[in-house]
Amino acid sequence: MAHGDRRRVLLRTAIIVGAVAFSLWMETAGFLATPEADRTEVAYVTLHATVPIVFAACAAIAWAIGPNAVPARLMVAFVVLWIPQSIFQVIAGIGWLWPIVRGIDLVWAVVSGLLVLVYPRGWLADRFDRVIATTAVVASVVNLMAVLALAGPESAPCDCVPNPYRIADAPLLFAILDYGYRVVGVGLALVIAGRLLVRWIRGSVPARAVAFLMPVSLLAWALAIAVQATGYITSTSTGMVIDTVALLAMAAVPVTFVAGIAHTRNMRARVADLMRITREGADRGLWAESLARTLRDDSVRVYWWDEERGRYVDAAGRLIDSQEAGRGHSILPVASPSGLPIALIRHDRVLTDNMRLLDGVSSALRLSVDNGRLRSDLERTLEQVRQSRQRIVEAGDEARRRIERDLHDGAQQQLVSLGMNLRLAANTARSAGQHELASELEDAIATLNQGLKELRELAHGIHPSLLSQGGLALAVPELAGRCPVPVEVDVQAEGRLPELVESTAYFAIAESLANVAKHSQATRAWVRAHVEGETVVIEIRDNGVGGASLDAGTGVLGIADRIEAVGGELELVSPPGSGTTVTVRMPLHPPTTDAHAASGAALLVAAEASDPVPGAPGAAGVPAGGVGTPLDV
Repeated sequence: MAHGDRRRVLLRTAIIVGAVAFSLWMETAGFLATPEADRTEVAYVTLHATVPIVFAACAAIAWAIGPNAVPARLMVAFVVLWIPQSIFQVIAGIGWLWPIVRGIDLVWAVVSGLLVLVYPRGWLADRFDRVIATTAVVASVVNLMAVLALAGPESAPCDCVPNPYRIADAPLLFAILDYGYRVVGVGLALVIAGRLLVRWIRGSVPARAVAFLMPVSLLAWALAIAVQATGYITSTSTGMVIDTVALLAMAAVPVTFVAGIAHTRNMRARVADLMRITREGADRGLWAESLARTLRDDSVRVYWWDEERGRYVDAAGRLIDSQEAGRGHSILPVASPSGLPIALIRHDRVLTDNMRLLDGVSSALRLSVDNGRLRSDLERTLEQVRQSRQRIVEAGDEARRRIERDLHDGAQQQLVSLGMNLRLAANTARSAGQHELASELEDAIATLNQGLKELRELAHGIHPSLLSQGGLALAVPELAGRCPVPVEVDVQAEGRLPELVESTAYFAIAESLANVAKHSQATRAWVRAHVEGETVVIEIRDNGVGGASLDAGTGVLGIADRIEAVGGELELVSPPGSGTTVTVRMPLHPPTTDAHAASGAALLVAAEASDPVPGAPGAAGVPAGGVGTPLDV
């Protein structure tokens, strides 16, 4: 807590403690100064002393959670002005003091009325409230002036000394003013209580929730003081029951005030739940339903701004008239930080008393809309990235096929033709008796055949011709046959798969078998490929040492990237000592993308040129079949 805040809390605490101490002193001193025969019952005096204590406790709470400091200050003022009639026994001999106390001994009623008028906003909101407050204050000032100018010792409940401020002896005029002040006070209390009660009965659910029990408490108190005022005017006793009801009703006013404030704070806290519910974005139906539940107002409607039509529309997209929609309700416009309209929220008018709540609702809706826009932008960006990855993979496969075709139709054919020419030259040299030349030509032919074999293996690794000719059914058994570990193959793909799916599946199997041969220490492996509905499922399993991890190498990570680019997924299960299982799932028909980008193909070819050449013999004599180094086991 900052130094300024701590000082403020200490000051408020001191004020409240001082006010309570002063009030208790008045009660105790007046009770002790009253002759024993004239004393009121101890229970009633105790209850009378409890009322300001309740106000003081509620003042502390209102200072902490109230909309502003006005309600708490009014409650503290009530504590000081809650003057017991027995105090006149203490100040009866102080001529300059008792007339002032006599003139303000009912001002606590004005303070309590103001407290009700500022409920729950903390200020006078409309003309009616200001008229009532002004009338009460003017009546109190007139009463004070009348007491100072006209009251005699007989008007106070004590044997007081003469009034030094008295300027005329007019008992009838004073009685009229005195009785009139009380009648006006009772009338104002009844008007305020009746108005609040009618609003509470006619109000919607949020109106009743915000108003809480304040009008009931005020009405009970107003009726009680009406009876007391009647008894005062007629000089008859009202009875202990009426007096007790009046005290209990008055003590309930600050309690219901604080309860109402706490309720509105709880409503603002539910805005956080509203943000959590709508954090995924502003789904219009869900948002309106959640908002109505949060505000407990079934009349809530949300109208959304349609940029294309330049009008507000309801959740179904129908145009609405904002003036017609707001008839009988209040309208809360919500706009973006840049000032662009977002929505209109129609709500119960009583909620305008709680602007903090409405500000929270506006922020929640604004955040929800922003989240929805960000989510849409993110999904659009991710889709663009996915399509870009797929285009690169497709371009890479096309580049592989083109290189393999160029090697087969170009370099291989020329080398085969060269070999035939060398064979003819060797035969001619042998026929001519040039055996030394023939031997050198035979060595050249052997070297050429070895180079041709390696070139064929290189072309096969880049893009195996069997895959292009017969698909996985022909290419996978041939690939497994070159693995030093015995492999059982079960390929159940019916017919040919899409080229992109076939090539991705082939290189995933090649990479996995390369790891089986190099790292698994397995004695047997199994390859199974089949179609489940619209999904191609490939499983490569071995009985090796296990312990493989996607984080341990880049070979399978490269294959995983290829698989994810076509919308698939790769799963690696490799418990230590229990072998390794690689499971690949790919959609049978990946989402289509745009035409191949030449820059994407060039990028992939350049990247692969810097890695070990796919298809080149590895440590176990099988092609690596993927981009990057194999997975370490």
